Amino acid sequence: MRVTKKLVTQLAYDIIGCAINVHKELGPGLLESVYEKCLYFELTQNGFEVEKQVIVPVRYKGLMFNTDLRIDLLINELVIVELKVMERIPPIYEAKLLTYMNLLEIPQGLLINFFSQNIARSYKPFVNEYFRSLPEG
Repeated sequence: MRVTKKLVTQLAYDIIGCAINVHKELGPGLLESVYEKCLYFELTQNGFEVEKQVIVPVRYKGLMFNTDLRIDLLINELVIVELKVMERIPPIYEAKLLTYMNLLEIPQGLLINFFSQNIARSYKPFVNEYFRSLPEG
C-alpha cells in the first residue's frame, strides 16, 4: 500500500468517525482511560491496526533513550491519537503531540477531547513535515 496524503487524511477522517460513535454512546464525563479502551475497541472492530500506550523513544546526541513518554493510540502506524477529557486543552498538549509525531516520524496526529459536546467540532488535527513530503495520491 502506497502512503499518500489522501490515504492519511481519509484514515484520520475514519478515526474521527469512530471517536464520534464512542462519544455518542458514552457522552462526556468519563475517565480518559475509559474512552481509550472503547475507542481501541471501535477502531479494531472496524479493521484498523491499533497500538495502545506506545513508548516514545528520544534520540539525543546519537543515542536512543527509552522514556516514560507514551502516546495513547497509534493507528496503522500513520496517525497518533491523543485523548483528553478537559474543559480546555492547554497549548502544551498540542506541542507534545507535534513532538511525538516528529520523534516517531508519524505524519498525522489527532487531539480528541471527549469532554466536548461535539467531537466533530472540537478535535484538532495536526500534520508535520512527514505529511507534507507525502505524494498527493
